[in-house]
Amino acid sequence: MKSIIKVENLSYIYQEGMPFEKHALHNVDLEIEEGDFAALIGHTGSGKSTLIQHFNALVKPTSGKIYIYGVDITSTKADLKQIRRMVGLVFQYPEHQLFEETVYKDIAFGPMNIGFSESEVKDRVYEAIRLVGIGEDKLEKSPFELSGGQKRRVAIAGVLAMKPRVLILDEPTAGLDPAGRDDILSSIRALHEAEKDMTVIFVSHSMEDVAKIAKSVIVMNDGRVFAHGSVAEVFSRGRELSKIGLNVPQITQLVLRLRELGVPLSEDIYTVDAAVEAVKAIIRGDRHA
Repeated sequence: MKSIIKVENLSYIYQEGMPFEKHALHNVDLEIEEGDFAALIGHTGSGKSTLIQHFNALVKPTSGKIYIYGVDITSTKADLKQIRRMVGLVFQYPEHQLFEETVYKDIAFGPMNIGFSESEVKDRVYEAIRLVGIGEDKLEKSPFELSGGQKRRVAIAGVLAMKPRVLILDEPTAGLDPAGRDDILSSIRALHEAEKDMTVIFVSHSMEDVAKIAKSVIVMNDGRVFAHGSVAEVFSRGRELSKIGLNVPQITQLVLRLRELGVPLSEDIYTVDAAVEAVKAIIRGDRHA
């Protein structure tokens, strides 16, 4: 697989030269492959949000380079409009940015402002609602009549209508009730399965959410990349994660404790379903599950 995002020696300082300057990112090196479904995790202040804002040039680095599909987006010659079409960013609580009279108009806002024809805008709106699971019957409703989870789907659809090649979601389940959380997670997973060429990066504080849907995990700590690998690889380092203020999913903690007690379970179990299958295997007499 080829890298869609490449970060080289990236540093960022807030209020540089001022009394309250803060180093938010320190010499970050990172590559994200095309088609990945990556979770970005870390404690508050670890640099997660600052990092993702660099990916569509909302923030300019203090030093270092960022390449999107080989294009240096930190260059003074970079086409920022084109970059932001290619990399769509859905902010935390995106429903606060809904403002149009109808769901259709809200989703259509971006493509219309670019100057697409009415028929192209309509095609993009209908494709976007299909990808996030919004019914056509909702298009003429006010977005403010919808549930929290549905509003968030509308906000995501508005970004998808721009047809980005990279979709970044900052805490997509923040503030939702359990049903809304599951609803959004299912939509994001279905979206990635439907659009296999699209690279999805989502910021999360929930290790359970990460375990459910991510393919890879990037761990930030004090402005640096602490770990980057598959979900199994990263969560197998549960004790190290705990030392930097993060916890692996509860089921992984249980499995690690059982291993300490001599139960022959694999250390890369991080979902309840996987734990159930492993226990069944032990009961069947398999030596190591």
